[in-house]
Order: sequence, then structure tokens, then C-alpha cells
Amino acid sequence: MDLSALTFFHHYQAVNQNLKNITGTSTIMSKPIQMERGVKYRDADKMALIPVKTIATEREALLRKPEWMKIKLPADSSRIQGIKAAMRKNGLHSVCEEASCPNLAECFNHGTATFMILGAICTRRCPFCDVAHGRPNAPDANEPTKLAQTIQDMGLRYVVITSVDRDDLRDGGAQHFADCITAIREKNPSIKIETLVPDFRGRMDRALEILTATPPDVFNHNLENVPRVYRQVRPGANYDWSLKLLEKFKEAHPDIPTKSGLMVGLGETNEEILAVMRDLRSHGVTMLTLGQYLQPSRHHLPVQRYVSPAEFDEMKEAALEMGFTHAACGPFVRSSYHADLQAKGVEVK
Repeated sequence: MDLSALTFFHHYQAVNQNLKNITGTSTIMSKPIQMERGVKYRDADKMALIPVKTIATEREALLRKPEWMKIKLPADSSRIQGIKAAMRKNGLHSVCEEASCPNLAECFNHGTATFMILGAICTRRCPFCDVAHGRPNAPDANEPTKLAQTIQDMGLRYVVITSVDRDDLRDGGAQHFADCITAIREKNPSIKIETLVPDFRGRMDRALEILTATPPDVFNHNLENVPRVYRQVRPGANYDWSLKLLEKFKEAHPDIPTKSGLMVGLGETNEEILAVMRDLRSHGVTMLTLGQYLQPSRHHLPVQRYVSPAEFDEMKEAALEMGFTHAACGPFVRSSYHADLQAKGVEVK
């Protein structure tokens, strides 16, 4: 079904029916949500709109962060503020800021950022994610040009482009990805481009037709967690669909690496993580990232456990034994964390 032809009301109805078919219960509100275009819904407001309700975590119920999860902020933040200013000047967004990434200071201080295209409002409302939900504005037709110029000004040699989910667009935003790739390469001929794409639910064939004609250097799509907790963690997404997206791109471009990432600490077990890793390998994925989930606010899903650095090392060893050519596994690893080094096979943890 092409959800772009539906109103937001019909979109919620479709997701609601899908949940009912899977779980036997209907948990989404049955009435349309009157959302003003361009308004960001975050924290409690966003959580009120998700299919599976979460209860705000009281301070005393929060798991205490272990020593290995503590970050030292740099004393000099001038470069960080400079990158933020460049983003604001050009009307661009970084997933680093919008998703409250714990590595923002480190990455910005090294002059790197992951650009988030198609706006900063997502049509999905995953309860682990800090990106705002709402009714997004139309895509900025000038964004590819502004993005390419900003990347040139920053002197980047490797760039990661991601986006919010855009279920309101007929191609899920695939053409905008392609336009950005083309514009970036025109101004930066030697650059390497990694795309971290949404699942293009309901429009995979159309999206892949566009993206296989203008492919990146690395194609990334995150599974996020194990299938058992998908209804709680990724409402509106489908585990098998995401695997198929990765597989189909790989079939079209066998020489381009495909990559996926998982968070731990959302109620899964290590055995389930290993099973997902095997699924990824059977669908042609060769690059893997594993990192610790951190609760963005008390209104988001709580952290169920903290995985130790030693356990991450064991998972990396298992990944390499399975045939992954690259595996970045560690508490602060994120999908695009030192992505340039990940692509070169340098150890990242």
C-alpha cells in the first residue's frame, strides 16, 4: 500500500490494523490527530502518540550508569559551536543533535557530523528515539545544493547522510537522497558517501530503483534490535522488511558494502543479538555496529541493562567469525560513529 496517498488518519488506521493482526489488540488511538505541519512533538508529547504506551521512569527506578558509560566533555567547545553555526546558517540538520547522540562533542570536535536530510520531523514515533515526531514540511529543494557546499566548506572526505522517516512521500524520500548524492559528488569528486536510510515501508521497489541508479559507497539500514521487541521498540516497522531491503540492495550492487546497526539494553538477550547477526549475514550484510542504548529522557523506553565492554568484545569476535568484514562494537558505538574508520576496517569501540 502506498501510504503517501493516504491522510495521516488513514496512516494511523493502517498501522493500527497491522498491530491488531499481529497482537490481537488495537493500541493506537482511533481518532485522527490534529497535528500542525512543521511542529515538533518530543518527549511526553511524542510518547503520547505511540502505539505502545510507555510510563515515565521515576528517578529512583533508573539504572545507575557504570563507570565505563561516563563521558568527559572537551574543555574547548569552539569547534563544536562552529559546526553548529554552519548547520544553522545553511538550514541543515545533524542526527547528532536531533537524536541527542552521546558522541556529539567528540565528533564535532574532530570536524565530523552526520547530516540528516528531509527535515527534522519524523513521521514515525519510535519510543527509543529522541528525534521529533509530527507532520513534516515539504522537502527543501535547495537542500542538496546547500549540503554539498557545506561539505566542501568543511573539507570532508567521508560523509554520512541519513534522514527521518518520510511516510508522507511517494518514494519515502529516495529521490531526495539521490539528489543529495549527486550534488555532493559534483562539488566533492573524491568524497566517499555512506547513506543510512529508513525502511521505505510500502514503497521499497520504487525507492531501490532510484537508489540503485545513484548508489552510495556504503548502504546502511539499521535493524535497531531483535524481532521479539519490535512492537515496543519500532512500532510501524517490520524486521523481515528491513532485512529484505538490505538484501535487495546487495543483490543490485554486490560490490557495495551493506551495513546495519543494533542497540543493546532494550530487553533483548545476547543470544538474540547473535541470532540477528546471523540473519544479517544470511542477507549479505558485511558491516555491523553494536552499541549501548541510552534513554534520551524519562519519557522514553528505560534502559534494561548495561552491557560491559568485555561482552561487546565477545560480540565483535563472534561477528568476525560469522564473516562480517567490519564490526564496531562498544558502549558508545553508533551507526555513523567514526564511519570513515569503520569503512577502512580500523577498530572502533
